[in-house]
Amino acid sequence: MTNFIRHDSRTNTQLRDITFTPGIAPNASGSVLVSFGDTRVICAAVLEKKVPGWMRAQNIEGGWITAEYSMLPYSTLDRKARDISKGKQDGRSVEIQRLIGRSIRAVVDLQKLPGYTLWIDCDVLQADGGTRTASISGAYVAAKMAVKKLMANGMLQEDPFIDSVAAVSVGIFEGNPVLDLDYFEDKDASVDANVVMTGSGRFVEFQATGEEATYSREEMNLLMDLAAKGIEAISEKQRTVLA
Repeated sequence: MTNFIRHDSRTNTQLRDITFTPGIAPNASGSVLVSFGDTRVICAAVLEKKVPGWMRAQNIEGGWITAEYSMLPYSTLDRKARDISKGKQDGRSVEIQRLIGRSIRAVVDLQKLPGYTLWIDCDVLQADGGTRTASISGAYVAAKMAVKKLMANGMLQEDPFIDSVAAVSVGIFEGNPVLDLDYFEDKDASVDANVVMTGSGRFVEFQATGEEATYSREEMNLLMDLAAKGIEAISEKQRTVLA
């Protein structure tokens, strides 16, 4: 892989500055402000003593984890209308919140959440590319913080998490594989991918799309390797803030 200097002076293998600021929403069981460069998302987790109706109807034991995702009106350069003003939820938001929920459930033993639903809300304050990957990485931290608090309060008996999870974007920009795309790169990338992996290095999801372009198996492997290295670094930051 050739060394490529990007518009913001990063190399192609370099993440943006990533931070996790805990305790941003005091009324939540766990919360964090996650920043991937200029992309900033508040992630908050709240436990509810209730499970979805379909679980009760099918007599499914254990609990559930679900997520909601939204971009605040002022998160983009042009005001983004709230879903409630349109009378229906934006399709992109639905897709992303389902991805967040799947990603967190992938590393949880739901039997250890008996009768509970863990709600994770991800609200984008500022969008500069990678809002879904920032949301997933922050959602894990918020959920893990919530579990620690609930165990200390005696509401949960065991930690349901069996691994950590994080996500990052990769893509091909001007012919070069790059890690953690900002909006400038994302809008013109010929290939755009979002990768979700566990802390132990297993894949949860790999979404890769050619934007009016195609990509080879070799390029796909390069992107996967690049994402794995990026997620390893993000996982270390998660461990640090949770320690």
